[in-house]
Formats: sequence, structure tokens, C-alpha cells
Amino acid sequence: MKVLLVLIGFIASCVCNVIPSIPGDNSNYVEGVNRYIWMPDGEGVPQLVDLEQSVYVSNPRSGADNQYWLYTRENPINAEILINGDAESIRSSNYNSSRPLIVLVHGWYGSANSEDNILITSAVLEADDVNVIVLDWHVAASLDYVNAVASTLDVGEYLASFLEWLTDTDDEHARCCCCVGPFWNNLHLIGFGLGAHVIGVAGRQVGGRPGRVTGLDPSGPLWNENPNALDSNAGRYVEAIHTDGGSLGIFTPIADADFYPNGGRNPQPGCAISTCSHNRAPELFASSVITNHFEGRLCDDINQAENVQCSGSIFNMGNAISNKRGSGIYGLATGSNWPF
Repeated sequence: MKVLLVLIGFIASCVCNVIPSIPGDNSNYVEGVNRYIWMPDGEGVPQLVDLEQSVYVSNPRSGADNQYWLYTRENPINAEILINGDAESIRSSNYNSSRPLIVLVHGWYGSANSEDNILITSAVLEADDVNVIVLDWHVAASLDYVNAVASTLDVGEYLASFLEWLTDTDDEHARCCCCVGPFWNNLHLIGFGLGAHVIGVAGRQVGGRPGRVTGLDPSGPLWNENPNALDSNAGRYVEAIHTDGGSLGIFTPIADADFYPNGGRNPQPGCAISTCSHNRAPELFASSVITNHFEGRLCDDINQAENVQCSGSIFNMGNAISNKRGSGIYGLATGSNWPF
């Protein structure tokens, strides 16, 4: 009998560590159990990730490589580079402190030029006259996934330092150590995948003062019970849009308001593989900024959300409202093609 139990355990271990052969097919992945998973790079191409890869940088100072790319309606295509601590880079740019500020943060293997950044930047500039700063942390994000995860803390702390410095260009009342002034009220942090956890770190580092924080399918592998994960302490209102929960994304509620379009899991409508469902979150958000047509329904629990059976009060998913406030678990159905 003991031999049989050992054999069963050995077989289960082997199954969990089998390398999936079909790129992007994470249908048999179990969070916290499987060793291997397919993840999309900055171009959406599936890459096989070993979640047991060693962390070879014991104290990564990855945030020192952060770059801050500014887009406005005056320069919607060609970025202006802002340099932390260099006031002249602000004065000589199109940055306008009277406008709201949106900060975008890409995910693993991404860059400032990632498709999700381009899509969301175009949408928010169409919707409103704002400053858009795209955080480029491609140096750390290009490490293997395990080490990129280890770098998010430092990247987020450097982003927080940049935001604190940037307040000097804004209203005097925003400069006090703990207050919530116009700069923070009009700040919206948006992060995709690993970028969602970067903005979580940054938001907490500045005392939860950002007016709004949006996590787009926050990365799941290695983030369950990770203290650096995005949570409701990152801003005055924190939301998460879950599209590949339990695989590339976190499925459990982590924010003030958690949205579960089409059940929050793969496959999303029109998707055949997990990487497509993961990438659907920034697409849905960009569409919501322009159309604001995604009506989430309040759920009694996560099971209702997963089964798209929610029928409570309406609270729209996404959109460009800077002072948005709400809480709860919300489910909704979307289409398979833009604008979904």
C-alpha cells in the first residue's frame, strides 16, 4: 500500500512538471502546483516559463533603469523623455501640471512601445486632454520571469520616487508628506500583468494617495500570497480586471472593485489560448475609455462572477473617470471583437 501511495505521488509530481507542448495552452495549469507555464512576451508570442528558475539577483536595483516617456495631445506619437530629478526635462516638455496624469506600466517582456501601451495611450488621449507617462522598465522586464518578478519591488519603488519628485511641478498642497492634493487626486496608475504589481508597490510607497489605480489582469504565477502584489492599499480607489484568472492572471479578488468579464478566465470570447485571454484585459480597458459601455453587475460571491450569473447593481468596468469610486465583485459579458 505504501509503495502504491509513493507511486501515485511520483506520477502526480511528474504530471505537474510536464512541459506543455502547445504554445499558449495552459488548460492543465494549476496555480501553485505546476512548474511550467506559457506566458506572452511583449509582442504577445508565448514563451515557456520555468517557475522554479533560480533568482540570481539577490538585491536587484532594477528601478535605476526606469525611463519615463511622456505623451500628450501635442505629441501623441513621439515620446518626450522625462528624467527623474531633472527639472529642465519637465520645463522643456509638453507636460502640463493642470492636466490629469495617467501612468501606464507594461508587463513581462514588454516595453514603452508595447502594443497595449500604444492602444491605451491613444484611447485616453482621444477621451481627454491628459498627460500620459509610460514607464519603460524593459531592462528588468526582459529577465526570465522569476527574476522579473523579483525586480518589480525595486521598479515600483523608483516609480514612487519619480512621482514624489513630480509633485514639485504641481500644486503646492500636494507637496506635504501625507496629504492628498490635486496632483494625487488626478493621478491614475494603470498596470498590465507584472506592471499591475509594479503600480501596487508604487501606490503603497506613496501612502495610497493616487486617486485611482487599475490592474489589468494582474499576473498570477508567483503572486499568490506575495506581499508585493497589487491590493486595495495602493490608492484611494483600486480596481482589477480579471481575464485569465487562475492561469496567467490572479483570480481571487484583490482590489476595491474586481471585474470578471465573461467569468474572468480563459477562454475569453474569440480566444483559443490563455495568452490571448490575458492580453484581452488592456483591450477591454482601452475600449471602455472610449465607449464606457461595459456594465458590471454586482455579484453575491466569486462563483456567481465565474459563471456570469450576477444580477445586482450596475457599476461600469474601466472608463476614464478620474474620481471613480466603488467596491465589490462584478460580472459581465462582452463581445469577441473590438469594441467588444
